[in-house]
Amino acid sequence: MAFYDRMFNGLGLRDWCGNAGADSSMSMADLLAQANPSAEVNGPVFPFPSLDALNDACPAIPPSRDFVASVETGFLAIKDGLKLVLDPLTQPLSWMLEFALLAVESVPWWLMLPVLFVLVWYASRSKPVTIFVVLVFAFLGFVDHLDAAMQTLSIVLVCTGISILFGVPIGIAMAKSNGFQRAILPVLDLLQTLPTFVYLIPLIFLFSVTEPKLYGIAIIVYAIVPVIRLTDLGIRLVDRDVLEAANAFGMSAPQKLWGVELPLALPNIMAGVNQTIMMSLAMVVIASLVSAPGLGVLVLRGIRNLELGVGLVAGLGIVLLAVVLDRVSKAALARVSATHKHH
Repeated sequence: MAFYDRMFNGLGLRDWCGNAGADSSMSMADLLAQANPSAEVNGPVFPFPSLDALNDACPAIPPSRDFVASVETGFLAIKDGLKLVLDPLTQPLSWMLEFALLAVESVPWWLMLPVLFVLVWYASRSKPVTIFVVLVFAFLGFVDHLDAAMQTLSIVLVCTGISILFGVPIGIAMAKSNGFQRAILPVLDLLQTLPTFVYLIPLIFLFSVTEPKLYGIAIIVYAIVPVIRLTDLGIRLVDRDVLEAANAFGMSAPQKLWGVELPLALPNIMAGVNQTIMMSLAMVVIASLVSAPGLGVLVLRGIRNLELGVGLVAGLGIVLLAVVLDRVSKAALARVSATHKHH
């Protein structure tokens, strides 16, 4: 790091820096350089001014491992306070997930499946979709994956319902306030681009692995973004002329929202719900790493034990469940759109 040695010397900071390497532990790069001195000669003349490169020339500057350690120390310092606030707020989520899982485990299949098929018919009003759902669950039962599939489905439905419950109001607030939209958009961008495994890291430190809210929060935070974005978009796309007509009739803001804006934005909102369902299903498989039951556990077992058949059949079950949820939600969207056009 001769370049930075000369730079700190030229700036008169050598006394502040101290002797290079005097107070810092030797890195792997230093050990390799000692083992192969020619590597230093062939190295870059002007290396990127990273923390490690600057630390080699000036031990007063902390290396990157200290920066990473400070992030962990900072999180651990606020962990107890966060847990004290989040525990009571998120406990209802644990109760809801536990109740949903208990329900699908306790209700016999000959009662549970007919109720499910009736709900599918009511939502879609489509014979092909209903028949497809019947065939999919018959196949899952035939290969003894019905219990795991119902566990996955119950978690997805609970987390999707909560995502809609919170996401739609947030989307409405974004549509009504440009300032609020500008403040929320960076958060949504972060949530949408953050790798799925990263969602689990802070939650593992905050909650016990045995608590359903650990994976429930991860699923909700990951899946809530589409319904927020498309609710905001749908309301903003409402025709201005229609709103002016509503104003001319003397409608109040709540009346315009419930009577004009939400009905016109409903196709977009339903599209957001569809995407939220798909993202919930994707995350519930990842969440099997932190005790989320269902088909994801079988996929994880196939990976850990190199059981090809177990992993592939469970993966096929997840694909079929995703297709079922997608077809039912799209059929419901088409029915809602047709009803809206008739009115």
